[in-house]
Amino acid sequence: MIQRRNPGRAVNGILLLDKPPDLTSNFALQQVKRIYQARKAGHTGSLDPLATGLLPLCLGEATKISAFLLDADKNYLVQIHLGVTTTTADKEGEVTATAPWEHVQVEHIQALLPQFTGKIEQIPPMYSAVKHKGERLYKLARQGLEVERSPRTITIYAIKLVDWKPPEFTIEVRCSKGTYVRTLAEDIGKAAGCGAHVSALRRLGVGPYTAAGMVTMDTIHQAAQQGHQALDALLLTAHSALAHWPEVRVSAVSTFYLKQGQPILVPQAPSTGWVRLYTKTGFFLGVGLITDDGKVQPKRLLDLPAS
Repeated sequence: MIQRRNPGRAVNGILLLDKPPDLTSNFALQQVKRIYQARKAGHTGSLDPLATGLLPLCLGEATKISAFLLDADKNYLVQIHLGVTTTTADKEGEVTATAPWEHVQVEHIQALLPQFTGKIEQIPPMYSAVKHKGERLYKLARQGLEVERSPRTITIYAIKLVDWKPPEFTIEVRCSKGTYVRTLAEDIGKAAGCGAHVSALRRLGVGPYTAAGMVTMDTIHQAAQQGHQALDALLLTAHSALAHWPEVRVSAVSTFYLKQGQPILVPQAPSTGWVRLYTKTGFFLGVGLITDDGKVQPKRLLDLPAS
């Protein structure tokens, strides 16, 4: 008789991992998935191996809302090195140019930063996961190829200079999805007249989550020694990722129709946009979208166990 492979635990929730340096996001994800013995897991947008900090990992049914975190605003602490340009726009790339930086004073940087706030155009770097004719740009870059890339509109909500130790300085950046911080650093270097690259990068925020809730790999390993209950205590609920969305509570009858994929009419529901869906008793059902005729259309329902 053929034995079926153990599919793993049906564990659901979001882990705010403090990603260590020199690990890919996928490697970190697979480590956590193995420790939790989770059936299903996914991350919410890669961090470069160089980068550290907040990497929300979704386990089980929480993977159904991972796309909403991928689209969320981000917050970074970025250390920038003046006078050196590299192939990857960070310290892991090969040096392509050097230039004097001594003329750049703290006042120059402070005066430059405002021009990089608001809606700006960015050209994705060659070392990125953007596709060109079905091929990832970073794969082409490793072959020594460079192709034309279309600029993308992103939003920098705020930039603040937090440290000045030339030839390095540190900024805190709050930005929209799709922002390439390496490109931002490179563009600031160009504007300063000497070039620049990212020498250190730490993510401090993703959507509603901040660095205060992060968990290190050491903490996870320690919890694993105590068992599944200790591990699961480190997880946040799936709907915590959507805390800024309006909440809609529905009756048992409406819950039935939602689970059939049918839109429902909910009195006093928002007139537009995404909503969190709950039963009258506060059990999280998933997410819905308000249709043009004012109904709530279920978009992504979660199959969570009853508490």
